[in-house]
Amino acid sequence: MITFADLVHITQGEALQRPNPQQVVQHLLTDSRRGVFNAASLFFAIPGVRHDGHRFVAELYGQGVRQFVVMQPPAEVLPEANIVLVADSIAALQRLAAWHRRQFTLPVVGITGSNGKTIVKEWLSQLITPYEYVVKNPKSYNSQIGVPLAIWQIHAAHEVGIFEAGISQPGEMEKLQQVIQPTVGIFTNIGPAHDEGFNHRTEKIQEKARLFRDGQTIIYCKDHTDIDYTLSQYHTEQHLYTWSASNLADASLQCLSREATPEGTQLTLRERSTRREISLVVPFQDEASLENVMHCIAYMLQAGFPSETIRKGLRGLRQVNMRMELKQGIHHCYLLDDSYSNDLLSLQMGLDFLQQQKQNEKQTVILSDLLQTGQPEEELYQEVRQLLIDKKVQKLIGIGHQMKRYQSLFSGSHALSVTCFPDTETFLREADFSSFRYENILIKGARRFGFEQIVRRLQQKIHSTTLEINLDALTHNLNFYRSQLAPATKIMVMVKAFSYGGAAFEIASLLQFHQVDYLAVAYADEGVRLREHGIRTPILVLNPSPDSLDTIAAYQLEPEIYNLRILHLLLEASQHWQQPPPVHLKLDTGMHRLGLEPPDMATLKTLLKKHPHLRIASVFSHLAASDEPQHDAFTQSQIDQYLQGYAQIAEVLGYQPMRHILNSAGILRFPPYHWEMVRLGIGLYGIAPNRQAQDLRPVSTLKTTISQIKHIPKGETVGYSRKGVATQDLKIATIAIGYADGLDRGLGNGNWQVLINGALAPTIGNICMDMSMIDITGLQAAEGDEVIIFGKEPSPSVQALAGKIGTIPYEILTGIGERVKRVFYTEE
Repeated sequence: MITFADLVHITQGEALQRPNPQQVVQHLLTDSRRGVFNAASLFFAIPGVRHDGHRFVAELYGQGVRQFVVMQPPAEVLPEANIVLVADSIAALQRLAAWHRRQFTLPVVGITGSNGKTIVKEWLSQLITPYEYVVKNPKSYNSQIGVPLAIWQIHAAHEVGIFEAGISQPGEMEKLQQVIQPTVGIFTNIGPAHDEGFNHRTEKIQEKARLFRDGQTIIYCKDHTDIDYTLSQYHTEQHLYTWSASNLADASLQCLSREATPEGTQLTLRERSTRREISLVVPFQDEASLENVMHCIAYMLQAGFPSETIRKGLRGLRQVNMRMELKQGIHHCYLLDDSYSNDLLSLQMGLDFLQQQKQNEKQTVILSDLLQTGQPEEELYQEVRQLLIDKKVQKLIGIGHQMKRYQSLFSGSHALSVTCFPDTETFLREADFSSFRYENILIKGARRFGFEQIVRRLQQKIHSTTLEINLDALTHNLNFYRSQLAPATKIMVMVKAFSYGGAAFEIASLLQFHQVDYLAVAYADEGVRLREHGIRTPILVLNPSPDSLDTIAAYQLEPEIYNLRILHLLLEASQHWQQPPPVHLKLDTGMHRLGLEPPDMATLKTLLKKHPHLRIASVFSHLAASDEPQHDAFTQSQIDQYLQGYAQIAEVLGYQPMRHILNSAGILRFPPYHWEMVRLGIGLYGIAPNRQAQDLRPVSTLKTTISQIKHIPKGETVGYSRKGVATQDLKIATIAIGYADGLDRGLGNGNWQVLINGALAPTIGNICMDMSMIDITGLQAAEGDEVIIFGKEPSPSVQALAGKIGTIPYEILTGIGERVKRVFYTEE
């Protein structure tokens, strides 16, 4: 532990005030919405493109934080705060982490490359953990900020560190090298990711290789000739431990043969230095997994682990689920499935995600023993207890002998209801599952506890077909659009139509967490449901009906006024309200859907003069063809007409309401008209409205499973109306999705291909209401296998699917039935 007095020197800063210089620094914060907020917490105020951390210093002070690293003095008076002023907050964070790393002499593995970093880190940790205390990045904390936070976890009991490092531009790896200070390096591979940040691929390899500047050993695949050439130039042979799948004679470890087996793949390896041959079985067959596991095997061999130890570890290796998933549970519960890892930092991340969820007020945690942390048990569970209290968890279910042993410690908090079980089986047998109602439940357990059984028991048993929604991709898309705007420009996000098929509550919670300025729904009842689920962000109702006006006022929603009739009704109803809600005037400038027209202007101005108490929050319009350049002249005429109408309204009001006219496509194509606010719709969900939005990430993946496999002889037919004709002997699969789920009938009879185990399979026969048939002749597939209808590459895209039936992605996404289970997940 260090004190604030130490911190000033380490960060090369200037102490602005130090009322308590001996205050210990325990927790590091870089986000005002995540972390532990108490006197031992240290907040780094980091300025960003849209949000400046300095804005939240006073708010955090109010929550109990008493230590701050800033780049400018706070405007507020914070008498009890220790404050250090630095030139660069991120550099100060990195200096602190680098200092912390230098206090320990443990071997540290640094992993970089384009793909596989996190998998290699996790598998290597699984292999080593039974024998040594391991510390590693949680999830993919591999950035300029994430790596220092991960390094801060190291303490005296740890025996080996495993940290991945990712970069996107030159100059970044040098900084991470000083933080990680690896003794052993693993270079996984090189690919196109972040190519745009470098002049050429060789420059990117050179930059990544800086991580290994002072390393004693560097492990990589010699078959990657560009990596081999670069590393060979800067390191002597004794520092390089290489492996080859193509039997390169000068590789340190050669893969002599690979043979597929029912258990996976049998490898025969030979070490060049000893000439000994080693036979191993790995539980994978795909190329990516085999390459990733070879990096792990190479590390284990060069580190001196016995062959039998490696064999034993490989038998238990499984694909890593790096996702934190949000699922619908029984009795109106929501489950946060985060059994990916179970250390203090990942627990804190899980609790932060739990706090974001507003579907239910009650917060519950099901937690296993925290294994292999190296900390004294009582000290460890004291920290866990404080985390749960700080995050306002009401109920804890502990599973494991350690949790059972320290039950009285947790029970000492009156705000926390605690029940403990010795193991998962006892919990499943004895727990009263009918008592789980209207709760958000974080499920976090070490792998050996088998918490997937608990997830299955608590998960709502509905249709096996799922729409997976990547919350990290959604956040990326939001930030992409934000990066196009001036800091003062507000952003309104469309969450109408079930958030474009994604489920409004969960997405609205994320948007609220990321502090969007407005949400927009089509009808009042959508807004009411959001309010009932804890959404407090301003909400615009785009199509308020006359009978919904009292509800809009009661739930603090804000109506769109699109004609004089609805305005008259609102003014009449407002006589009975304590405070009329702000309203938004919609002008029709050529879309000819909803909106006030030029002939309405005289009456509108008269009413606004007569009712000055009515607050006009914004005046807006909607562009009909902002994504199509051939209609740009019409778009400009809409904008001109809008500005004329706005000027008349503002003159009557005597103040300037917000202006907004741009949608997802318009944000990118017409920057001069960003004005005070823009409206983000389909672009948030990863659908590029034009070529300028190629940086968007797909958000949704539609998946199902194979229900049954059949062999159909030549001449037989498949499906209704006998449309699917077997022109040869076929193997077909029935999958659990049909047109009632949103798979359009036009996609049958070979008009669409789905992805199964990396291969495409066409539909055959007509799409049925609840099922469809696909031709899997010649493919490896089994009943129960996953089938991807659309998603991110290499899966077919939703844009391509829409094109097949002559529609747009909007219709596909909003047409996915509500019986299709929504699963939300985050990987970062």
